[in-house]
Amino acid sequence: MSAVSTEQVMVVKTQLFHDCGYFQGFCSDTDKYLETLLDSANTQYLPRGDMEEDPSFKQLIPYCIFRFVDEAGETQVFQYTRGKGGGETRLRAKKSVGIGGHISTLDAHDESPYELGMQRELEEEIVIDTEFTQTLVGLINDDENEVGKVHLGIVHLFEVQKPQISANEAEISDAGFLPVSELMADLDSYETWSKICLESLFG
Repeated sequence: MSAVSTEQVMVVKTQLFHDCGYFQGFCSDTDKYLETLLDSANTQYLPRGDMEEDPSFKQLIPYCIFRFVDEAGETQVFQYTRGKGGGETRLRAKKSVGIGGHISTLDAHDESPYELGMQRELEEEIVIDTEFTQTLVGLINDDENEVGKVHLGIVHLFEVQKPQISANEAEISDAGFLPVSELMADLDSYETWSKICLESLFG
């Protein structure tokens, strides 16, 4: 049995998300959702293998985007290609601007499992060798594909002082900062969440 199928991940009932206010795409009104969705009374840890096939639950995923503005004022965003061995087989070989992953029982002992899980995922996936500030900017819901139906993204925008971020695992390839103009011209190569974020935050 694989690690993905046995991993216990943080989820909320999809109906709870709908009760807070259903949307498709990007929503910047995080206050409307997160106090309820991240309340420990509403979260559960259930087998990831089951949750990937059960749209009655939403897996909560921090989705971290890194932005750098150079001296000329040009905005650049960190991007990469997902390797063939990544945990989510349906996203393999897709380009992405989001770093993050599931909150799991590894994080459940903390008072703020979501924050701990986000930090753990960042440390596992990338090396940040620059100072930064971080802002919670929105949520992503995409029920138009099978991956999106079982996930809910929580989008964090990191403003970095220098474009010094590198991959920390083999499943992140061709990583680096590119001008937003180049990313927007190549949207069809990106996973759906990245496309939604690029159009909503930089379009």
